[in-house]
Amino acid sequence: MGQVNNTLRRLDHVFAAVDHGSLRQAARVLRVRESCVSRNIVALEQLLDMQLFDRDVHGVRLTEGGRAWTDLVRAHYEGLQDALAGVGRDDQDDAKTVKIGLCGQIGRAFVARLVDRFRSLHPGVSIAIEDVPHEQCLAAIRRRRLDIVFTHGLENAALCRSEIFAHERLFVLLPCYHPLAERPAVTWSDLADTCLLVSGGSPRDLRLLEHIAANGGPTVQICRASEATVILKVQLGQGVTLAGEGFARTVAIDATVWKPIRGQSSVSSIKAVWLESNPKRALLRLVGTARNMVTATRPPTPVNVRSTERRGAISDVTP
Repeated sequence: MGQVNNTLRRLDHVFAAVDHGSLRQAARVLRVRESCVSRNIVALEQLLDMQLFDRDVHGVRLTEGGRAWTDLVRAHYEGLQDALAGVGRDDQDDAKTVKIGLCGQIGRAFVARLVDRFRSLHPGVSIAIEDVPHEQCLAAIRRRRLDIVFTHGLENAALCRSEIFAHERLFVLLPCYHPLAERPAVTWSDLADTCLLVSGGSPRDLRLLEHIAANGGPTVQICRASEATVILKVQLGQGVTLAGEGFARTVAIDATVWKPIRGQSSVSSIKAVWLESNPKRALLRLVGTARNMVTATRPPTPVNVRSTERRGAISDVTP
């Protein structure tokens, strides 16, 4: 029994380090010393005969082998935690509730339309919505604390399904006295001498950020701050930040102005992630509603007249 407890404790420390990217932060969450976290991770690495993390002054990140191992093990680990805690899955009220997580400010307008449509189709199903930090998304999905999460920067993971349902135009938040504040729209090159502030706790589309920085756009700065603090920094003139069109058009912020981005890299995808083995029928209906919404808004495929003629479907068209 003692060996089992030791293994579970080591796994607790490994996954806390994965979620927070830092041994110090993991130790703070677990309320132990940083040296204790480090010692337990090393012990597990020795037991597995593999290196799970690369370590540097900025924190820890999974090695390629470590990521494959944690993806494989985590669902079993979290399922065991639930079983030990006596968490049941047969609650009738839970079966009639879809728990939606929102990660970041992009995609909220789509989710609002989806929920409105779903409620009209399935009035007997309750909808619960909450924010979830980026680093906790997969754990919340796998443990079924949340049924589905809408985000744009979450990587595909083992045991989870993901699907892009919509796209949303990006807006940039500028101080009201910024030289670009009077323009109807801005490009990334317009912001070349500006600092783009991104909250460390928000989802990040790394490919988008890398493309922006590499093509004459602003310098990207990942902040150890919440999204609310990032907005404060914008108000103080320390940089600019991003959000989706739905958020930008509904939330006015003192001493700032929202401007749409135009040109390349001006649109972000809205992705939903859910547990593939989640048996909840209400979740499957929600996903089906989202797919139907996408199909309904997709423009019709243009008819190729010449190819149709060759099939004999149109015989009276003059080429």
